[in-house]
Amino acid sequence: MADEKMEMGEVGSSLMSSETKAPAARPPNKFERLYQPCLGELVGTTFFVFIGCVSVIENVESAGRLQPALVHGLAVAVMVACMAEISGSHFNPPFTLAIYLCGGMEMSMVLPYLASQLLGGVLGAAMAKGMTSRENYTKANGAAFALLQSNDEIGGAVFGEVAMTCLVTMVVLLGAVNAKTRSPLVPFMVGCTVIINILAGGDVSGTCLNPARAFGPAIVSNYWTYHWVYWVGPITGGLVAAALVRLLLGDGKIRLILK
Repeated sequence: MADEKMEMGEVGSSLMSSETKAPAARPPNKFERLYQPCLGELVGTTFFVFIGCVSVIENVESAGRLQPALVHGLAVAVMVACMAEISGSHFNPPFTLAIYLCGGMEMSMVLPYLASQLLGGVLGAAMAKGMTSRENYTKANGAAFALLQSNDEIGGAVFGEVAMTCLVTMVVLLGAVNAKTRSPLVPFMVGCTVIINILAGGDVSGTCLNPARAFGPAIVSNYWTYHWVYWVGPITGGLVAAALVRLLLGDGKIRLILK
């Protein structure tokens, strides 16, 4: 009798364990691995650039840098939180390059991500043009970066773009890629970093930090004055951040030296 009870108990426990066992996770299919991440980058960059451009074109003068700073920072935070599990929420070519260099993505996805981000920048800028008044759009050069007007301003602007992009890229790498410092607060952290960068350096370079954000309005409004600054500065800043994490700040898995 005791043996029968033990057998029944074993059967019962096995049935309970089989009922409560979580189903095995389905591996992502080709769409989820290849196409959906690129669509996430396209959609996320489009709406980030759209909202950012509108905030500049329709900026109230009395608000100064505060309005575009808050809009860009909050837009980044929202889109990063929404798209993180789809594409990783880069929306910025320097972020993609730095994440790849720190082992956070496969090489085969780098070029598709970059293309998606640049196309998203153009679509977002076109949406902003369609929404805003012609007078305000023309006055703001379509939210292209029109602050720089002489060679005397170039040095400070390039350095500012390098330093500020390095800062926000380090926040991304340490908050989302580096296992030792990874944080669920990374959308908030990145958004706040964008806000403080714009408030601090908006009058020096315009605080682009993102070639896709510069490229879209430049294409749509055909404004290219000193446009190269907003490629050289942010990309250099992203590479410096990747080097700092790879060589000094990363955990044992990412760091290349002094292990």
